[in-house]
Amino acid sequence: MNRSMILYVVGHVVMLEGVMLLLPCLVSLIYQESEGIDYLVMAVICMLLGAIIVKHKPKVNVFYLKEGCIATALSWIALSIFGALPMCISGDIPSFTDALFETISGFTTTGASILNDVEVLSRTTLFWRSFTHWIGGMGVLVFLLSLLPLAGGYHMNLMKAESPGPSVGKLVPKVQQTAKILYTIYIGMTLFQIILLLIGRIPLFDTLCISFGTAGTGGFGIVNDSMGSYSTYCQVVTTIFMILFGVNFSAYYLLLTKKFVQAFKFEEVRYYFGIILAAILVIGLNTAHLFRNLGEAFQQAAFQVGSIITTTGFSSTDFSQWPSLSKTILVLLMFVGACAGSTGGGIKVSRILILCKAAKKEFQLYLHPNAVKKIKMDEKTIGHDIIRSTNIYLSVYLLILAASVLIISLDNFDLITNFTAVTATLNNIGPGLEIVGPMGNFSSFSYLSKCVLIFDMLAGRLEIFPLMLLFFKGTWKKF
Repeated sequence: MNRSMILYVVGHVVMLEGVMLLLPCLVSLIYQESEGIDYLVMAVICMLLGAIIVKHKPKVNVFYLKEGCIATALSWIALSIFGALPMCISGDIPSFTDALFETISGFTTTGASILNDVEVLSRTTLFWRSFTHWIGGMGVLVFLLSLLPLAGGYHMNLMKAESPGPSVGKLVPKVQQTAKILYTIYIGMTLFQIILLLIGRIPLFDTLCISFGTAGTGGFGIVNDSMGSYSTYCQVVTTIFMILFGVNFSAYYLLLTKKFVQAFKFEEVRYYFGIILAAILVIGLNTAHLFRNLGEAFQQAAFQVGSIITTTGFSSTDFSQWPSLSKTILVLLMFVGACAGSTGGGIKVSRILILCKAAKKEFQLYLHPNAVKKIKMDEKTIGHDIIRSTNIYLSVYLLILAASVLIISLDNFDLITNFTAVTATLNNIGPGLEIVGPMGNFSSFSYLSKCVLIFDMLAGRLEIFPLMLLFFKGTWKKF
């Protein structure tokens, strides 16, 4: 294992976080808050520590997938620890465990909170919480890849470790150029939402925080009712952009390069929008009696469906009071998630499609044992390695889900709370049902349960394997 290269990557990440910590310092200066000093101190520490680490360049640039996974996992852990410290030191979140939970929830774009009252926080911390969504949405290593030639021709191993989906491809031959394209689209869409919200006379601070949460599909609210107190215009704009950020960014690249036919043939995207429309229709009709008219019912249904399937986690109403059918659909959407190659979490629509196509193939082989059947998506044959990795991913995913529910049940909360708490964190959703519903939070859980949920959030964002590799003895052997 090339440990010096791993350390080199982590050093760059820590240094980058130091630069990003300067933004909440600016917010603190504008609103004249003392908390900015704590963020400034941590920014300086991160930049100095990162500079010291990267000063010693590795002699060997060989960087395989194993190193990519370890570097990614350690980078995210380092990001979370250094990102939590200013919250803790400033006194906004006195408990380090709680501050770490909140920060990891931010970076992993989960949006689950331990705070009973977010409105008592300083503007500095509120901005940093929301900004962590934006950093973690596309991925900090993808951002680094767009700026620095970290590992010569081995960029792809970093991108594979951090980017979501059953398979990760390049938009253009060079990985670094691919990363630049992805971040250009990401920044462009974020700015577009900011402009639209400002047109709707939403305050600038609120606009930035909402846009960061939407772009990263995070969902931290800066008021206690999340998005409930904002105008219908704001909710509609946010709904549209939540759904758009859940689309595979490759589709946007095809549209930008005027390959419209290929873009609209994207099978995963078509099913993604089909699931959303079907869910909105059923939930809208099922909850119509709870709202003033059918239009409002469909608007609220669209917001919550968009929020849950993209794993954003904003809430505009207390959907835990909805009928069982609507709540069941929302829980199922938690598992489905957004498209691969988006900023959303969950199992991903592409994996669901692959599993369904694989099941169909097995049924056909029972009827015609000698038939030769191939699984195709977007008119391309899906390789056996992708099918195998998808099956293994689902197996490990279910094991982690079951083990997590079992452990947090020691807190003696009801089954719905426990199950949806794990589902919401492992799929990077945010709110669950009952105690952890849209009007609740995760503060009631013990430190053990919070640690389990912290692991689930990281595992969900990094798609399990990069994080799990840290716990394998063979990972750390020298070859």
